[in-house]
Amino acid sequence: MSLSALPLSKYKVIDLTVARAGPTAVRQLADWGADVIRIEAPGISDGVTGTPRHGPDFQNLHRNKRCITVNLKSEEGRELLLRLAEDADVLVENFRPEVKRRLGVDYDSVRARNPRIVYGSISGFGQDGPYRDRPGVDQIAQGLGGLMSITGLPGQGPVRVGIPISDLAAGMYLAIGILVALLERQESGEGQWVHTSLLEAQIAMLDFQAARWLIGHEVPPQAGNHHPTGIPMGVFPVADGHINIAAPSNRMFHIFCQAIGAEELLKRPEYADAAQRSRNRDALNAEIGDYTSRRDGNEWIALLNDAGIPCGPINTIDETFADPQVRHLGIATPIEHDTLGEIEVVGQPVHLTRTPQRMRNAAPEHGEHTDDVLATLGYDKEAIADLRTRGII
Repeated sequence: MSLSALPLSKYKVIDLTVARAGPTAVRQLADWGADVIRIEAPGISDGVTGTPRHGPDFQNLHRNKRCITVNLKSEEGRELLLRLAEDADVLVENFRPEVKRRLGVDYDSVRARNPRIVYGSISGFGQDGPYRDRPGVDQIAQGLGGLMSITGLPGQGPVRVGIPISDLAAGMYLAIGILVALLERQESGEGQWVHTSLLEAQIAMLDFQAARWLIGHEVPPQAGNHHPTGIPMGVFPVADGHINIAAPSNRMFHIFCQAIGAEELLKRPEYADAAQRSRNRDALNAEIGDYTSRRDGNEWIALLNDAGIPCGPINTIDETFADPQVRHLGIATPIEHDTLGEIEVVGQPVHLTRTPQRMRNAAPEHGEHTDDVLATLGYDKEAIADLRTRGII
């Protein structure tokens, strides 16, 4: 399959992002074929947080991109970027609001050179408002956005989710916004500023937990490993560890109790319907645990799935990637790296039947494509050497 067959291959993207949220957004565009030119500072090879360039995190975030080095703190470097932006479709950045204005790469400055550009931004807390100038990272957004208050065991105190969920969500939401803006540009002929924040993305990810407050005026508490409203649904002990089981509806609860030999629970008025099971959740979960503890997890998983009850193991990461269904889906995707050899990265979870995504190249080396990209702007070898000598690239 040729590069032109990829859905976003006609788009040129300038990547000014650092850390994780911005690169996550750009990775979506790069994976689906966009020509991404990543801008990095001269002399700084690793990621902004010290992530080794050849380490797993950097390789997973920055595959399918090209890389050039530009000193944006210099006037010539800024002008070089703006020249690149003149025929770009998208620019993505996640500087704090005052930083991009100080560098002269804010939306108004870029739009003045290219009114068709879609300019994507991620910040910690928004482009305006009382927190606009605060530095923001994932864990701060998890706390401010309410997630840590509902994560963990009841009474345990706040618990951070084990992935940088506000970073990842903000990146995904921004990628969606950029694609929407590109579609709109086909009608209007104009680009626009698309922006989100870690805080907004985190609150959006609260979803029904946020709706419990907004509509029902209920402050959700911690519910631990059990679903906050659907009962029984959660982690239950088995003879050799723990498994997940979900049987919250009246019909499923009836089937579940029969499957595990706990018909007596169906006769108990305190478990007769969802409201009663909610009021007596701790007692019910304990009684179910008495039954499930009698067999190994794999026995229950086979029996309950055959009965139509969602049930599954609680895998470690290595066990997840060894799972036959995960292997069948092919989400561990091989890619060839000049130094590391063949490695695997986390592939796309979305499948298109006619234009499937494919990994084209591993994460680029620092400034690997500087000369090639500058040549397209009309710089000859002598001019490029001069820029490099003076620290502009």
